[in-house]
Amino acid sequence: MTENTQTQLGNTLWKIADELRGAMNADQFRDYMLSLLFLRYLSDNYEAAAKKELGKDYPVLKDNNKRTPLAVWYEQNKADVAEFEKQMRRKIHYVIKPEYLWNSIAELAKTQSKELLRTLQEGFKYIENESFESTFQGLFSEINLDSDKLGRNYEERNKKLCNIIQKISEGINQFSTEKDILGDAYEYLIGQFAAGSGKKAGEFYTPQRISDILSSIVILDSQDPSKGEKKKIERVLDFACGSGSLLLNVRKKMLEAGGTIGKIYGQEKNITTYNLARMNMLLHGVKDTEFVIHHGDTLVNDWEILNEINPSKKIEFDAIVANPPFSYRWEPSEEMGQDFRFKSYGLAPKSAADFAFLLHGFHFLSKEGTMAIILPHGVLFRGGSEEKIRRKLLEDGNIDTVIGLPANLFFSTGIPVCILVLKKCKKFDDVLFINAAEHYEKGKRQNSLRPEHIKKIVETYRNRKEEIRYSRRVSMDEIIKNEFNLNISRYVSTSVEEEAVDLREVNKKLVEIEEKISKAKETHNQFLKELGLPPI
Repeated sequence: MTENTQTQLGNTLWKIADELRGAMNADQFRDYMLSLLFLRYLSDNYEAAAKKELGKDYPVLKDNNKRTPLAVWYEQNKADVAEFEKQMRRKIHYVIKPEYLWNSIAELAKTQSKELLRTLQEGFKYIENESFESTFQGLFSEINLDSDKLGRNYEERNKKLCNIIQKISEGINQFSTEKDILGDAYEYLIGQFAAGSGKKAGEFYTPQRISDILSSIVILDSQDPSKGEKKKIERVLDFACGSGSLLLNVRKKMLEAGGTIGKIYGQEKNITTYNLARMNMLLHGVKDTEFVIHHGDTLVNDWEILNEINPSKKIEFDAIVANPPFSYRWEPSEEMGQDFRFKSYGLAPKSAADFAFLLHGFHFLSKEGTMAIILPHGVLFRGGSEEKIRRKLLEDGNIDTVIGLPANLFFSTGIPVCILVLKKCKKFDDVLFINAAEHYEKGKRQNSLRPEHIKKIVETYRNRKEEIRYSRRVSMDEIIKNEFNLNISRYVSTSVEEEAVDLREVNKKLVEIEEKISKAKETHNQFLKELGLPPI
């Protein structure tokens, strides 16, 4: 599907959302809209797989038949249903009963059936508990189909849902149903809802262009990025994964480069966003066995698989990406100082958990892995406990690259941010600084990065290139002289130096000008004398 078609579909669905949300704000309606798109995707994928599995036995129905082909097959082959579903679980990892398929729900909406709301509730419960081998309990927990925002009673709510589903169905039917169409639409709508949510958007969305930078960096060879992309990433982690877009982008970049990716791991504290992430994975064709998203608190580290104290059993990741909340206030206890993630470095201050997030991820980075994390500029120069952490990371040779980005790129904040690239074992003993702060496209409310800006950053990192007023490799000696301050402008200034003034040359020109003035004055007075006038 072309980018233009993606945008058209996204705009169509966004217009529907804007028209139909009524008393709900954008945040609330987002969950309904995206859950219905998710059901449509699961249904399309399931019916396509069923048609392939059943072959010539798949029913061909007349246009006036209101049932789905699968519903007809279930009725005619009751004895074979269990075996068929067993095959479907083996091949695409899930099952949906015919009555819960999107086309069945859409038909109920079209006929304004009073059973739609009840059927949808049952369908969501079935998908959560029975569709997949690994249950997705609570997947629709934030979708309240009994909400007063939908209507005052069952009849009003049912009617509103009929209207929403009918409009979505009509909107999508204008477009071809290629494999990635709904995944792309889902991503587009997440971005649109994020734009409409202002500061709240920082909880779940990393702008696509910034995501491209991080993803492109972590898939490159960690020792020598100039060698190109890795052949395989065994495990990738985002410990503040939001809607999962950043993880999906790493997967996409890896596959586009001809490589393979093992398993995707994400963690998210916000329950609504956690559900968005799980849906987003499935919507993009990631099987339920290929990802794990954990609902929990990263700083407390309540995820069992990340709590192994025995170093030989510790899980490690070849790629780690993250966009944690900036300068998040936290309450570290005294015993946290002995936590295996922080013990060697000390605790980040209560006022800003930035380094706590960084150290959490860094602990689980493999020796051949790359970590790229988005943080506020304060981590580069703030003193106290943050200076101690920064100093140890530098002395241990773990900070590989510092990338400064322009201001006002995020929905959630206007401040400029940086990307820190970290490695356990790195080839180069210097630190690469990239000052991309002035390379962007200015927007009315928000700035953005163009493809050429991203390409320049990634290519500079990949080849460790130096360029005046843009990038520079800085020795540890120089960083030590600057007392481990990593403020980017100290090492790569974007200001243009004024040309040195040659005072002798200036004096020479002034003398020449004086001589010309004197000669012109003599000539002028000669003319006045000839005219019988006094000289000046």
